[in-house]
Amino acid sequence: MTLDEKELLACLARIEEPAVLATIVSAKGSTPRKTGARMLIGREGVIAGTVGGGCGEGEVIQAAQDLFEGAPPTTVRVDLTDDFTTWSPAVCGGIMNVFIERANPECFAEGQ
Repeated sequence: MTLDEKELLACLARIEEPAVLATIVSAKGSTPRKTGARMLIGREGVIAGTVGGGCGEGEVIQAAQDLFEGAPPTTVRVDLTDDFTTWSPAVCGGIMNVFIERANPECFAEGQ
């Protein structure tokens, strides 16, 4: 599912919990999603959208948890070129850079 601007704003208007926005800012090679794909993440997991699923999306969700603990926005490099014999059958062969940031900073605790 593509999370467009209108859907993103509607999701943010409905939630009252802190949320992190993940956006693919670059993609090279074969990747499940392309530049511009977005995912909204809450403390308990994905609220809306996707950056591709599988263990690559898991890396992004894990990195998003750091923002809930006060870490600054960052870019996560998702390397999908790993050995095809790894535990995940979802290796695509490309690399994505995913920028993660607070989607609604006003909902985060003061000082984070």
